[in-house]
Amino acid sequence: QVQLVESGGGLVQAGGSLRLSCAASGRTFSSYAMGWFRQAPGKEREFVAAISGYGRGTYYADSVKGRFTISRDNAKNTVYLQMNNLKPEDTAVYYCAAKYGALIERIAVAAASYDYWGQGTQVTVSS
Repeated sequence: QVQLVESGGGLVQAGGSLRLSCAASGRTFSSYAMGWFRQAPGKEREFVAAISGYGRGTYYADSVKGRFTISRDNAKNTVYLQMNNLKPEDTAVYYCAAKYGALIERIAVAAASYDYWGQGTQVTVSS
């Protein structure tokens, strides 16, 4: 069982930055690929970014490429999402998720691939 707790959300003006963190319980964090998803009101949950267990592989949605960076610190059992140049359309609840084992792109982008989810953190970008 893995428990995930997100933090770092908030209100920011367009063009600003936020860094989300997701702390995981357990002693085998590096065995899990990690992903970030988001869900805006009235919309489906969508993939944002993912990273493999040792950070060698990363994947991004086209809408965030060049603006968001996913990283992880396995010593701290934490995954991060650095979000720069935020836009109003980035407003959503952001969720982190954990998937046991290896990661390839077509698996990374699918919410159904993930085994555990956090409770979410709200990000609001004002124009």
